[in-house]
Amino acid sequence: QVQLVESGGGLVQPGGSLRLSCAASGINFSMYAMGWYRQAPGKQREFVARIGTGGTTNYRESVKGRFTISRDNAKNTVVLQMNSLKPEDTAVYFCQALWVSLTYWGQGTQVTVSS
Repeated sequence: QVQLVESGGGLVQPGGSLRLSCAASGINFSMYAMGWYRQAPGKQREFVARIGTGGTTNYRESVKGRFTISRDNAKNTVVLQMNSLKPEDTAVYFCQALWVSLTYWGQGTQVTVSS
């Protein structure tokens, strides 16, 4: 059974930082591209960041320079370090595992940026 479990969300003030983690099980983790998406209330889910099997990364334009995605294949974990957070970053953040046509999602973790 495939499981992606996100953690690390919470409430933070503007300019603050959060570190999201996603622990994967039931998949051959090193073979999967791993990504983070987010969904704000009333909006569609949107891409945030992805890291490929070889470590190549790409980011949504609005988070470049503030967010960093990394992976640890030994621990089957992908991390999203979020710095200089803004109110518009408020959303539920979802972890995604992608291999060919197979896609798996976590249950999401809430990130709220507010003073």
